[in-house]
Amino acid sequence: MRFLILFTTLMAGWLLMSGIYNGLLIGFGIASCLLCTWLSLRIGAIDREGLPTHLFARLPAYLAWLIGEIISSNIATAKIILRGTSDPEIFEVSANQSTAAGLANYANSITLTPGTVTVDIDEAKTGPSRFLVHALHPQFGDDVRSGDMDERNCALEGVVSGHLGKSGK
Repeated sequence: MRFLILFTTLMAGWLLMSGIYNGLLIGFGIASCLLCTWLSLRIGAIDREGLPTHLFARLPAYLAWLIGEIISSNIATAKIILRGTSDPEIFEVSANQSTAAGLANYANSITLTPGTVTVDIDEAKTGPSRFLVHALHPQFGDDVRSGDMDERNCALEGVVSGHLGKSGK
């Protein structure tokens, strides 16, 4: 079943990005998607973490929220740059995700929002992992430290985080 889901997803992406629909190119697209799906199966990448179908239902709401955060952070970053009021800081924040993919998603979400960059990930064997984050302004640091993005990423994974906010130093 996962083989079919991956093939369908790859093929849909290929068709959307191709823009040219003739027999030869569609045949190449099918062959390419079949090859990629077969290779993914051979290396064991079509497991629960490699193809997280359990996230599909919660993903649209998360993406809508993340896009809103990206837009508002863009505006705030532009204001800080135009006013020349940057006050960079580097801080640590805990990450309560239960999988490597969840940690990567949280780190990427921090980096996607303008004004913040995940610099380092300290993946803990027990307890929460820690991220080293650079923020252009303490306002952005406070947004990350509030724990909202951490909780939303945990919810995306389907895990209730033990996060109570204020996890940074």
